[in-house]
Order: sequence, then structure tokens, then C-alpha cells
Amino acid sequence: MKIVAFGASNSSRSINKKFAVFTTSFFLGADVSVLDLNDYELPIYSSDREKEFGIPDKAILFCDQLQSADLLIISLAEHNGSYTAAFKNIFDWVSRHNGKCFENKNLFLLSTSPGQRGGKGVMDTALVRFPIHGAEILEYFSLPKFGENFNAELGIIEEELKESFHTKVRKIKSHYGMEDH
Repeated sequence: MKIVAFGASNSSRSINKKFAVFTTSFFLGADVSVLDLNDYELPIYSSDREKEFGIPDKAILFCDQLQSADLLIISLAEHNGSYTAAFKNIFDWVSRHNGKCFENKNLFLLSTSPGQRGGKGVMDTALVRFPIHGAEILEYFSLPKFGENFNAELGIIEEELKESFHTKVRKIKSHYGMEDH
């Protein structure tokens, strides 16, 4: 099983990337690739730029990475209630290359933030938008107050959130016929 995971942020200290990487640790035996949006930095999308220069190679490469996965684990960072500029830009370019960039792809959508809502605004947007691009969202989970509810060594600390998260992980593993360890 091939998993491609990333935090939808270009922050070098992205809590969403940490959360995505943490989540991959539950899928023992999977071939895991963790992407960094900084490796796919692109000019700001515009139809004029696309017409003049075409789709950038990095957008095509990112799309190829998505297509290589059996499961995508995406942890959505939130800026002002929506996608980060870095993710929105790459999403715009990739969707111009392949409008169904998530076609036949299973997703485990995550979000987290320092605040109480845990990225709920961006999650709501993605739950509506990503299926339009072909995604099958198997599960989704938002973790509020990352600094209080997550520890690098222990994972999710708050028991109710921890149990909810683990239930979703078990459902996805069951979908793939993976044993729960």
C-alpha cells in the first residue's frame, strides 16, 4: 500500500505536517512518502501565465505524486478560514493539469490549528471541494488546540479526541485489510 502524506502549508514548523506524519505511523508496512510543499513552489496561478508558459513541471510532478498513492493523508492548515496560499496555488495549478486530480483516490483528511476550531473552516471547504475533483473521503478529523492536545512523543493527549482519531484510523486500516496493531 502506498501512502502520500503532506501538511497543506509551506511553514517550516507546520503543525499540520507534524500531524500528517504522526498519522502515517499507524500504517505499519505501508510505503510512505511525505511531501513538502516547499519542494513544489510555483508562480501564482493565472490563466495568462498558463497560456504563455503552460503547466509548470513541479505542478505535474506533484500531481503524479498524488496519482501514485493508494491513500492520501492531507492535513489542512487554515489561513483566514480557508486553504493556505501555498496549498491553494498548487491546487489551482494541479487542477488545471488534471481537473480530477483526486480521481480514484482515497483520502484521510485532517486539520489542526492552535485554536478551538481545529481548522474547521478549511475542512468544511475541502469536504465539499475535493469530491468534485474525484476524491473519495474515507474519514476526516479535526484536532483543536494543537499545542494543548498533541505531544510529539505521546500523540493526541485528550482522551475523547484520541479515541475518535483511533476509531477513524481503524476504519481506514480495515478498508485496506490491514491489521490493527
